[in-house]
Amino acid sequence: MRVRSSCPELPVERVRRALAGLPDAHRYAIEVKLLRYRQRPHLSAWTDFTERTITLQVPEPFLPFGEVVPYGARRRPGKGLKFIWLTEGVTFRTEREVLRFLYLHEWMHWYLRERLGKKSAAETACDRFALWNYRRRVVTEGDAEAALMRRTA
Repeated sequence: MRVRSSCPELPVERVRRALAGLPDAHRYAIEVKLLRYRQRPHLSAWTDFTERTITLQVPEPFLPFGEVVPYGARRRPGKGLKFIWLTEGVTFRTEREVLRFLYLHEWMHWYLRERLGKKSAAETACDRFALWNYRRRVVTEGDAEAALMRRTA
């Protein structure tokens, strides 16, 4: 895993340890940058397919924060196409949790495009994959396939 960090608080070795056990985005570099926020910390990351980079932004200063993560939608009964978003509230207590969640989300975009040859804009599938796996020690491509086939309640 090629890692670069412009965060003094997160040197390259610490980032590597945080991302240990996660699948590798072959031929892509991982960049870690600071996210200077105005009102409250939030999640921010992106994948640049032309430059072959995954950029993860860690809030600075880092304080524990919550985020509502949409992981699916359920159709509402009745006329027309109406949906209810399925969400889960997550509290990020450490920079490690933020790095793992963001990396898994962006890795799923990479997986959809580079491995499966699909469009990479499946936000709920990417969020679902990250949500289900960011606290696990080891994550595999099989976990990505499971996230693409959403569990029914």
